[in-house]
Amino acid sequence: MSAVSSWCRWGLNEDFDSRLYACLANRRWAQAVASARHLLDVDGLLRLADEVMDSLTDQEWLEAMKAHPRIGERGGDAPASSTREQSRAMEGSTATLTALAAENRQYEDRFGHVFLIFASGRTAVEILAELRRRMKNDPAVELDEAKGELRKIALLRLRRLIDA
Repeated sequence: MSAVSSWCRWGLNEDFDSRLYACLANRRWAQAVASARHLLDVDGLLRLADEVMDSLTDQEWLEAMKAHPRIGERGGDAPASSTREQSRAMEGSTATLTALAAENRQYEDRFGHVFLIFASGRTAVEILAELRRRMKNDPAVELDEAKGELRKIALLRLRRLIDA
């Protein structure tokens, strides 16, 4: 099925709003994107989704982050997506995954939110190195990095939703 015909199918589906929320756990964002789905083509919708993210407050981003499990854990508001996105990382050694779990908690203690990274295609070693690098950030810089990673995750999920 082409992206255009798939998009038309989603445009008529009442479940679309909840599927959007699984892309980014923010009702205002999901409603803005859903309300435009009949007016825009796929590229226009992706642009709009990205633009609406620019208007989210730091508090809205932090709330959306709560919908994500820690790297290496199951759960969150979109567990199938998280599992798929982290699949390569979960092939890491026991020692690396143990370190990742421990350092995830240290990150949360330092920054007050889950460590977010665009994990698709990344190994556990790569993710652990990035977590260690980002632990050196000051909180404002780190929040910006985390928001950027969540943006990439949300747009990937939206693209997959449209292409489904």
